[in-house]
Amino acid sequence: MPKKRCLMIGAGGMAGGWIRNFYPRYNDRHEIVGLVDVNREVLDSTGDFLNLAPNRRFTDMKTAFDTIEADYCTIVIPPAYHIDAVMLAVEKKIDILSEKPIADTWDACVDIYRAVKQTDIRMLVIQNYRYSRRMLTMRNVLRNGTLGRINYIMGRFAADYRKYGSWGAFRHEIPHSLLVEGAVHHFDMLRNLSGGNCRTIGGWEWNTPWSSFKGECCAMYVMEMTNGVKASYEGSGTAAAMQNSWHQEYYRVECEDGAVAIGRDGVTRLYRHTAGKGITIEDVTPIIPEHDGHQWLINEFLTWLEGGPTPDTVIDDNIKSVAMVFGAIEASRTHQMVDVEAMVAAIA
Repeated sequence: MPKKRCLMIGAGGMAGGWIRNFYPRYNDRHEIVGLVDVNREVLDSTGDFLNLAPNRRFTDMKTAFDTIEADYCTIVIPPAYHIDAVMLAVEKKIDILSEKPIADTWDACVDIYRAVKQTDIRMLVIQNYRYSRRMLTMRNVLRNGTLGRINYIMGRFAADYRKYGSWGAFRHEIPHSLLVEGAVHHFDMLRNLSGGNCRTIGGWEWNTPWSSFKGECCAMYVMEMTNGVKASYEGSGTAAAMQNSWHQEYYRVECEDGAVAIGRDGVTRLYRHTAGKGITIEDVTPIIPEHDGHQWLINEFLTWLEGGPTPDTVIDDNIKSVAMVFGAIEASRTHQMVDVEAMVAAIA
């Protein structure tokens, strides 16, 4: 089968990680045939790494899309620019593999969703945390019925980003930084673990007078899912106590016959309480997938392009996760519960 041709939008930062760490495993199935970045120095450094000819390196996205023949594009740039890249891909009718979130505003997310669906191209959004060893293991406990029905879920993300630039400078500059750049992962995980979509959400995001963020870097929310499961979320970019940063988030699910939790050490544990006998704790043998994280999703996307099954985090599904983010922003602004299910239904 011929290699799929990729136009890579982004060359530095996270995009550099894609190019140097994630994509090489799939060099027998795809080829980066064009590269875009606004920073000429980064563009040329990464272009040299790829042995990409100078006439396939671009500082302007439109020129790149007009020049390069590609089967799909990969979008790894700040969320505010996602819509520009997507609309160019839609114009050229090429498929899309994009970092989360879909975009930086709900209106832009809706515009992207409608454009992609109307053009009938394929778009997959990266939700790599679903496919880490630790979370695949926890999800399996919930799906195989070990603990019976789910009652509620608690999720916690806490990282000390009080020093400016410690979470990448642009995140300290944008509005809604924790929700747009962080909770988009965690809200998606609450959907993933609960097996339901978000019906309603309420709570707050805020900044503190002493933070280095211009936008909101703290959040607390409660949710009701469409299957009746309740969820709560604590998020902080100014955490000074126990850290639950990336790949160390804390999740606990209270169930009919016990509870399951995971935290900093990455071990999934089952908890059962028997009256008069106390609590028993059992470590769960981890699932070890052939692919994980980003590589799981890259494999799924390429398989999809090759005629395989549709992955889970396509735009039809992911719009339900990003709706939680913008529903949360609205809930904080109005101090009212927001109907997330209605938000999604309105764009169909």
